[in-house]
Amino acid sequence: MEVLSTYTSYPMSDHDWRGRFMYDMVGALASHPDIRLRIWGPPGPAPQDARYVANPFEANWMIDLLKRGGIAHLLKHNRWAGLTTAVRLMRFLRAAYRRNRDVDVTHVNWLQNAIPLMGTRMPAVVSVLGSDLRLLSMPGMTTVLRRVFSQRRCILTPNADWMTPQLTEKFGDVAEIRPIFFGVNRRWYEVTRSSSSSTTRKWVAVLRLTHQKIGPLFEWGSSVFRGEDELHLFGPNQDSLEIPPWVHYHGPADPDLLREQWFPEASGLITLSQHDEGRPQVILEAMAAQLPVIASDIPAHRDIVIDKETGAIITCADDLGIAVSALSQPRRNQEMGEAGQQQVRRTTGAWEDCAERYVRAYRDVSGSTL
Repeated sequence: MEVLSTYTSYPMSDHDWRGRFMYDMVGALASHPDIRLRIWGPPGPAPQDARYVANPFEANWMIDLLKRGGIAHLLKHNRWAGLTTAVRLMRFLRAAYRRNRDVDVTHVNWLQNAIPLMGTRMPAVVSVLGSDLRLLSMPGMTTVLRRVFSQRRCILTPNADWMTPQLTEKFGDVAEIRPIFFGVNRRWYEVTRSSSSSTTRKWVAVLRLTHQKIGPLFEWGSSVFRGEDELHLFGPNQDSLEIPPWVHYHGPADPDLLREQWFPEASGLITLSQHDEGRPQVILEAMAAQLPVIASDIPAHRDIVIDKETGAIITCADDLGIAVSALSQPRRNQEMGEAGQQQVRRTTGAWEDCAERYVRAYRDVSGSTL
């Protein structure tokens, strides 16, 4: 099968933090023996088996967009610039779909990137992320997308079960709703946690620094991360937040450095995000590396972290202190970490498993018998 995959986030280098899941997804799909993959999105390191189909002008425009923080960032800080940029992106995508209309299936990542399919008949598999659900609150957006989906055979693939009811309510009569979980790079499963003789425990938070992503972490953590417990924060400071002096801030995260240095010696991962998360990749990677997770009480976190089994779901500052204290006990920490890894192996697997799930969807939506 010929498959066109479109996306708007992708790492520009092997050490870039942006769009790492797309890098892994493209690699797994390109290596699948049953498909020939075309990719349209920001340029970056890509597998030899994938054919890059964005033209030079489109590629350079997307590089500039990433440097400016992406459309969501532009909409937040300069609404007019964000809207005009979004319109231009839709035009580029429409041209890309028309240039590649001979493919068997179009794999669209992010709901908004399906809009330019309007007027075509290309079968489509559409990956839906948590942030996409905010798009559906915009006036007229559900109507537009329903029209797009009704023009073709279509499968919507949310990357978390908790999104299924809302998508079924809005689109279940014009598209199949089939959750497909993203995979985890096998290298995270290979992390070996070290038993440090240091009396200092290091807790890591890996995220984009925005008000919603940070949530109450600075407020709740000020009385917890003192003395023996340290908070080490990784990620780009997109909202120019003031970082408290007790936080050890390391800037944007290098995946290799996290995997080889920080995760092995960390006591756990912490995220108190209030953002529209889907199925946060960083949590899955931490659990694959046998790190217990302390997370805020939102649907995306409850969908992954089992309270008191693979980590802790917390709702207040006192809960944070209790969770850190409980996970500071080595045996309890190890047991939760091992349980988390077993859970991710069972429910998520590797990216090759995810690719197989997508290929089954491609076959079904295209009618292929491969």
